[in-house]
Amino acid sequence: MGGGKPGQIRQIFGGAAGNLVEWYDWYAYSAFALYFGPRFFPPGDDLVAALNSAAIFAVGFLMRPIGSWILGAWADKRGRKSALTLSVAMMCTGSLMIAVAPTYDQVGLLAPAILLLARLVQGLSVGGEYGASATFMSEVAQAKWRGFLASFQYVTLVGGQLLALALLVLLQAVLDDAALKDWGWRIPFVVGAACAVLVFWLRTGLVETEAFEKAVVPPGSLLSRLMAHPRELLIVLALTAGGSLWFYTFTTYMQKYLVLSAGWSKEEATSASAVALLIYMLMQPLFGAASDLFGRRALLVTFGVLASLTTVPALTALGTASPGLEGLAMMVGCLGILSCYTAISGVVKAEMFPAHIRAIGVGMPYAMGVAIFGGSAEYVALAFKGAGLESGFFWYVTGMAGIALVAALALPDTRRHSRIETD
Repeated sequence: MGGGKPGQIRQIFGGAAGNLVEWYDWYAYSAFALYFGPRFFPPGDDLVAALNSAAIFAVGFLMRPIGSWILGAWADKRGRKSALTLSVAMMCTGSLMIAVAPTYDQVGLLAPAILLLARLVQGLSVGGEYGASATFMSEVAQAKWRGFLASFQYVTLVGGQLLALALLVLLQAVLDDAALKDWGWRIPFVVGAACAVLVFWLRTGLVETEAFEKAVVPPGSLLSRLMAHPRELLIVLALTAGGSLWFYTFTTYMQKYLVLSAGWSKEEATSASAVALLIYMLMQPLFGAASDLFGRRALLVTFGVLASLTTVPALTALGTASPGLEGLAMMVGCLGILSCYTAISGVVKAEMFPAHIRAIGVGMPYAMGVAIFGGSAEYVALAFKGAGLESGFFWYVTGMAGIALVAALALPDTRRHSRIETD
């Protein structure tokens, strides 16, 4: 693992830095969609443009199971380092495509087609990134503080989203609305592609994990080895379905919800989201450390119970909240509940599978859950709103939180029964 504590820190930093850029590139799309959406589609009102942009955002998620299978299998066969390097190269390609893509006024329907292709490439990348990153960071972390150290996966995931929002706030301050819609929206994708090149170089310096090098692969096909763990696969899928839907509802979609439903300005919604995400990011190591002290299962059950009870009242209140501290406080409270899941999302899944299928075991059911439930959150929410049944979305999120609770109750405490130590 690189020899002692300094090696462990270097490994965690290398995995986390790459994860940061991966997720910055992914979320830059959502952060700037309100500006570039109308440039890629036929003229229409803002809700139609938002629906079209959200649809492509959701379609990108459909590639994530494919990416998780390809890169997860690669990580389990060729190594975690190799898969992480490949994933960031793919993300760079997708960001560069969006940065130079022509608009609808220039090439007509070819414009949304290019945008869609770029998101498909990015979807493949992120699909493989999660499983490989969660596996890598969990395997290099010492058992005693694995929850704390592995929580930095979500620190960097949220950090990427926060950086995308921070750049949006900066560009809103130095460019007027017309300039942002005309050409300013291209800047974050240029930045993302350039940073991905730097991370590619950084990840080539990582050291392969000891768990991978010592893994013994049993006979049989990859699929048969994976399907030998049906209970674990179902638990990961159910946890991800409820957890990722809550995550995308209260992070990615929240900015649009405050604009379209609560009547906030774009600038007010962006600023509040940035502050809430910063606080949320800082919460992750605290909840990760709590899982090292009290167990992973206790935190996941807490998330399931509180999410099931608070979704409807929280979203209802946010829909009428005034800009400022009132709305911000409610957002932070919801993100605190979410932290019970996200801080340990990767590590609890990695601890459930043996090393020879760990990356794909973590990544595949996660990618399926995110693709079906998380990635479609914006589109489903906007569709409910367009049909005049916005509160129906609140109950849908509640139901999925209940499913996550059932999965958490069925989960043994992986802190005490980790496959990372018993392989």
